[in-house]
Amino acid sequence: MEKAKNIKLVILDVDGVMTDGRIVINDEGVESRNFDIKDGMGVIVLQLCGVEVAIITSKKSGAVRHRAEELKIKRFHEGIKKKTEPYAQMLEEMNISDAEVCYVGDDLVDLSMMKRVGLPIAVGDAVADVKEAAAYVTTARGGHGAVREVAELILKAQGKWDAMLSKIH
Repeated sequence: MEKAKNIKLVILDVDGVMTDGRIVINDEGVESRNFDIKDGMGVIVLQLCGVEVAIITSKKSGAVRHRAEELKIKRFHEGIKKKTEPYAQMLEEMNISDAEVCYVGDDLVDLSMMKRVGLPIAVGDAVADVKEAAAYVTTARGGHGAVREVAELILKAQGKWDAMLSKIH
């Protein structure tokens, strides 16, 4: 895919992209989410190959913050109502353009970002409007390998996949 060749930053939504969209709340009000280990590896290999990964999410969650720390995601923005604000800041800090950014989303709140970036991607179970705005729709559902699929798509388009494989095994 041509649009994936120049991607320098991948921005991920969390609920419905890194997770399956379900939030489990126990009797004490404690929230938990499920993350797919293959998606985590996707984040790691992107970073190993020089592609930065960021999270912009509208909710605040200790579980998500912990996962971002585990994956060494430095650009972590939570509790964000207008996702384009931290996005503009990242473009400036990294000295990159919209064309060099991939955004992965699943729901209506992601549309403003998807309309700005060079490579908008919807997860396989995204809502129809998000799929229509996407340049690519993953076969995997959110929280079930969609992020890993995006990582492979980008790294293969950039010719970095085979070299990365030789580094990690």
